[in-house]
Amino acid sequence: MKLKMEIIMEIRRLIDTDAREFYNCLKIIDSETNFMMFEPDERVWNEEKLVKILKDENNLFLGAVEDDKIVGFLSAERGAFRRIRHTAYIVIGIQKYYHNRKIGTKLFQMLGDWAVKNKIIRLELTVECENVSAIKLYEKMGFSIEGTKKKTMYVNGKYVDEYMMSKIF
Repeated sequence: MKLKMEIIMEIRRLIDTDAREFYNCLKIIDSETNFMMFEPDERVWNEEKLVKILKDENNLFLGAVEDDKIVGFLSAERGAFRRIRHTAYIVIGIQKYYHNRKIGTKLFQMLGDWAVKNKIIRLELTVECENVSAIKLYEKMGFSIEGTKKKTMYVNGKYVDEYMMSKIF
């Protein structure tokens, strides 16, 4: 008789005690993709800084957690000044093994709830123009392309362009 174990994925707000596990997740994502800002060896552990960021109530850090491991995240950094307090800049990353499991959709749904509750009316992000799967997710979640930023990053020996995308509530 085989016993089938089902591991439950939890999507929740990250807290300061998640700092080390969150960092570990970021390092894995950095090593798996060229679509994030950091190269695999570039991110440096700074517990004090990461704990401070996770404690900031103005911003949102969501984690996709499976078996006590953070396997994906979504962050929303709210505009710091009065004229842009209604905006938030989004970053999302999911470890490759966990792609195509609707984790991104769930993270964006929770983001939408947070945005409405916090009177955010503009969400914005950038995405490399070649990251087709991410663009499809963002469009599915109501984001649209506003423009193209030329040669914004240098990846694997070439300059790449990014789309600026936003969602207006």
